[in-house]
Amino acid sequence: MSKHLVLQTDFGLQDGAVSTMYGVAYQVSDDIVVSDLTHGITPFNIFEGSFRLAQTIKYWQPGTVFVSVVDPGVGSDRLSIVAKLKTGHFVVTPDNGTITHLAELYGIEAVRIIDESIDRLPGSEKSATFHGRDIYVYNGARLASGQITFDEIGDILPVDRVVKLPLHLAGFNGDAIEGNIDITDVNFGSLWTNIPEEMWTNNFHATQGKQYRVRVYHQGRLQYEETLPYVKTFADVQPGESLIYINSVYTVALAVHTGNFVTAHNVGAGPDWSIDITPEN
Repeated sequence: MSKHLVLQTDFGLQDGAVSTMYGVAYQVSDDIVVSDLTHGITPFNIFEGSFRLAQTIKYWQPGTVFVSVVDPGVGSDRLSIVAKLKTGHFVVTPDNGTITHLAELYGIEAVRIIDESIDRLPGSEKSATFHGRDIYVYNGARLASGQITFDEIGDILPVDRVVKLPLHLAGFNGDAIEGNIDITDVNFGSLWTNIPEEMWTNNFHATQGKQYRVRVYHQGRLQYEETLPYVKTFADVQPGESLIYINSVYTVALAVHTGNFVTAHNVGAGPDWSIDITPEN
């Protein structure tokens, strides 16, 4: 194990929930390093949490343990799991779709079920609504510190039985390249699609400097249509102008130079948002 424990939640930082999780982790072991991925996931948005894990995880060394708590079903009969990725990372999370993007991009080697009745913070038996503290960070810290091994965590859950959210993968339709808009670049309002750079350049043969017709849909209804240039970076257009570029996770994205594409065009991201792009003749 790397002794790194990385936390992601939709808790925000307005109260003591995240600090409480830190405290539990360090009660388990002061020989680990606890860090934050984010605590700004939109409340209850499992799809967003799934994406943020996939965006981040490869930049941490194998053996790192991630605790992800976006858990609208807390206290229900949904399972609590630890997933071991084929990359050697571990994710402690509810079995509610949180590892969807990780399964698609990196692969899941094995999954084990946490027994919530016994593998929990001592004294928390009467609590049913703070599993981030009582179940997930407690077991994540035990795993990161080496107090338990992955093989000692409960029963095996077959990988094909793990809950996964629908992913609308990129593809082609005639002369158009199509994909999903998975996420926004929160602070700057850019739209990040799931169209990989390799597909965009090697199969679609996109060329920097050329113009492309962009259509954005919500639940199949057209919300935005415009011709935009494909450029290397924001400064290749004038302030206030929109553009197509390759983002930091190497997928096709839309932005406004020193502006906010989401608010400027009243669009969003998630499994209900899709896009198609065609060359402008």
